[in-house]
Amino acid sequence: MTVERASSADLAMGAVSTHSAVPQQFGVVLRLEPGADAEALRRLVAGRLGTVPRLRQRLVRVPPPAGRPVWVDDPAFDAEAHVRRLTCPTPGDEPALLDLAVGLVCARLDRARPRWSAAVVEGLADGGLAVVVVIDHVVSDGIGGLAVLARLADPGPPGDAAAPPPRPRPSYRALVADAARTRWSALRRAPGALRALRGSFRAGGGLHPPRAATCSLLAPTGNGRRFGVARTDLTALHAAAAELGGTVNDAVLVAVSTALRDLLAARGESVPEFQMGIVVTGRRSADLAHLGNVTSPLLVPVPSGGPAGERMRRIAGVVRRERDGSARSAALAVLVVRLAAGTGLYRRWLRSQRRLHTLVSNVPGPPGSMHLGGLLVTGMVPIAVGDSGNVTVSFACLSYAGTLSVTAAADPEQVPDLPALVEALQAGLDELAAPGVRHRLASEEQTVLEPAGQRPAEDGR
Repeated sequence: MTVERASSADLAMGAVSTHSAVPQQFGVVLRLEPGADAEALRRLVAGRLGTVPRLRQRLVRVPPPAGRPVWVDDPAFDAEAHVRRLTCPTPGDEPALLDLAVGLVCARLDRARPRWSAAVVEGLADGGLAVVVVIDHVVSDGIGGLAVLARLADPGPPGDAAAPPPRPRPSYRALVADAARTRWSALRRAPGALRALRGSFRAGGGLHPPRAATCSLLAPTGNGRRFGVARTDLTALHAAAAELGGTVNDAVLVAVSTALRDLLAARGESVPEFQMGIVVTGRRSADLAHLGNVTSPLLVPVPSGGPAGERMRRIAGVVRRERDGSARSAALAVLVVRLAAGTGLYRRWLRSQRRLHTLVSNVPGPPGSMHLGGLLVTGMVPIAVGDSGNVTVSFACLSYAGTLSVTAAADPEQVPDLPALVEALQAGLDELAAPGVRHRLASEEQTVLEPAGQRPAEDGR
């Protein structure tokens, strides 16, 4: 029998969540065109998600000689119990739907059951329905979440793909033998792991990274979260970023830096650059048999001012230089987090850290349109929560069918001006995705670099 163990990264997520007031969970909001029956859709969602092996399992601890915790089938699993129907508060618009979804994602999932939930939301102003899927980060990262979405979408699993009966737990003898093999394999990889550790520290800013400039973006956060969404055409943004020598990820960081700069300016503050933590994935895709977490952090300094083209080129250089080392050493980075979280040190560090101003994650979603129960999925919005320490605002991106959605997640007490931030973020994305961006930004750079005394005379003077 195969032993399915939680990885070090999975356990790190679990440790952070256990010692935090806000659980490490993420979700996605799917908007559907009108025409669905809510109860039929609820049963469809339960039936399809119930065929995902990891979503039928619980994480259980085993005696120390038997190794790390293992995933085992829940003998009492009932997919119907994980999916409910809810009504969106009036007026049923996107802000109301997001507030409802945030409440679902922030509600800690029951660890005695498989760690996921879903809700079919009625009462939307456009007459359609929404589906909110919530997954504990110990189960999967965002890339793995895409594999779950693929199972949810039409045509769905084959007709004979009903959930199999629960498998028995591995025996104690099998667990001990597997743990011994795992430890021996880890010892053989130790020399390479130590070399990778240096890359991990460098990509994450090193032991003594540049100190994030003091500003109101860094303040103690509570348990509340509010979300706002900005959107842009993915094809246009990709083309514009490529013209400037960058990627969509680089363009998003430029837009985020512009939005944060404008937010601080409205508060009467300024900083020369923002220290941004980005999430680097160690894989491009995942299947339902291999969910889990394969990510690592990368610290990127982003200038708050100057021509957008120059900022993008600087970002692209840092990311290209450090990205591979960050991804290779992910397991080592999360081991440190896991140990610190288990003692409460990680949470104390989060509340006083000066390593970064904000976090940005980006998951490339389905490139084409999806259908659910025969209805078009008209949009997707990512939602991710967790203990943010003193980081008052963070960002998550998800692309779907040619649209990039960027959510800003903020502590409502510390960021009451979230609508202004989202408006500035939208303006920044629109500027970068506009036609002729390369020529326009090159003109801006020339204006900045050209000394006033050397500018061409106007009107013949």
